[in-house]
Amino acid sequence: MANVVVVGAQWGDEGKGKIVDWLSERADVIARFQGGHNAGHTLVIGEQVFKLSLLPSGIVRPGKLAVIGNGVVLDPWALFAEIEKLAGQGVAISTDNLMIAENTPLILPLHQDLDRLREEAAGSARIGTTGRGIGPAYEDKVGRRAIRVADLADEETLDQRLDRLLAHHDALRQGLGADPIDRADLRARLLDIAPRLLPYAQPVWKVMADARRSGKRILFEGAQGSLLDIDFGTYPYVTSSTTMSGMAASGTGMGPGAIGYVLGIVKAYTTRVGSGPFPTELEDEVGQRLGERGREFGTVTGRKRRCGWFDAALVRQTCAISGVNGIALTKLDVLDGFKTLRICTGYTVDGRHYDYLPTAAALQARAVPVYEEIEGWSESTEGARSWADLPAAAIKYVRRIEELIQCPVALLSTSPERDDTILVTDPFAD
Repeated sequence: MANVVVVGAQWGDEGKGKIVDWLSERADVIARFQGGHNAGHTLVIGEQVFKLSLLPSGIVRPGKLAVIGNGVVLDPWALFAEIEKLAGQGVAISTDNLMIAENTPLILPLHQDLDRLREEAAGSARIGTTGRGIGPAYEDKVGRRAIRVADLADEETLDQRLDRLLAHHDALRQGLGADPIDRADLRARLLDIAPRLLPYAQPVWKVMADARRSGKRILFEGAQGSLLDIDFGTYPYVTSSTTMSGMAASGTGMGPGAIGYVLGIVKAYTTRVGSGPFPTELEDEVGQRLGERGREFGTVTGRKRRCGWFDAALVRQTCAISGVNGIALTKLDVLDGFKTLRICTGYTVDGRHYDYLPTAAALQARAVPVYEEIEGWSESTEGARSWADLPAAAIKYVRRIEELIQCPVALLSTSPERDDTILVTDPFAD
């Protein structure tokens, strides 16, 4: 059976949590492969609402193995706060259903400090990070000075890692006018949490290889959207990791041959949190209506999301880069009641036409969307579970999106509820 990678194909907040939860019923292993607790996934199951940031969305389903891969950066204190919160909602989490890669880098309080200090120093040029230390933690990983989960098992190794790490961070903090790190306090905090964290640590690459060999279905879960990718996103207003499907392999210790099907999650309109270019953004009553109907507030930060028309040029671009086989189109019901809808098919920049968003920041800033209009619908699509439940105009809108992004719809989501999903193509099928 095919293993499935789920990636967001816009700027995030596409509804990955619900889709991963829905697909996890068909999977045996659900693995996070990048990002940190800056991700935000909301699951609505009956009367309960689960808000996840770090844990894989499949954790709420009994009998599934949830994996945090080496491509993730892990805040251990945030992890256990999330585990305790879910325990209060009746979700039992133990070493039986959660595993963390031994080589996963840790997010420390000093990373969050550096995030905040840099954003304050940047002033109006700030990137708009969540302030959770994700970027600085990835910097230390590639700078070969990170503290990883396995390091907590040996005090001598931990001391060596701390010396190298603090030599770098204390110099940075001095330049930013901050006090040096309290080494003794940080060391004590790490040794205090080590006995709680280490039982979850495993050679994930080996466990995943064994699972694949035994025929188990694996679901790879991405965090931020493709347009926040460190290479292909709207740089520098991006996250600090690779958010494309290829990261699923290296972020869990598997080869690229382990990926069978790539499912891109796409919202029926476009949103973005934080700073950066957004060609189809609507700063009028239409944008406000989309935000209110879609409840567009960040799961992690609570920040209001910027809203705009569907950008087919951008989604076509991300589908190509991630090798998307099919999309899950979410929040179609938010568009109910619009007399006319618009879809962006490309851009003009200084009189030149582009069918993709140029890489240069100056060109992105001057990109003017080219729209085509399509008829809206007055009927409700909320809760639809078959094509027969959809208005003809809604089906026409979906079909036009498929044409423009050059990728078929595999799933259609019509509400936050788990079962309000129309299955067109099963990603787990051979």
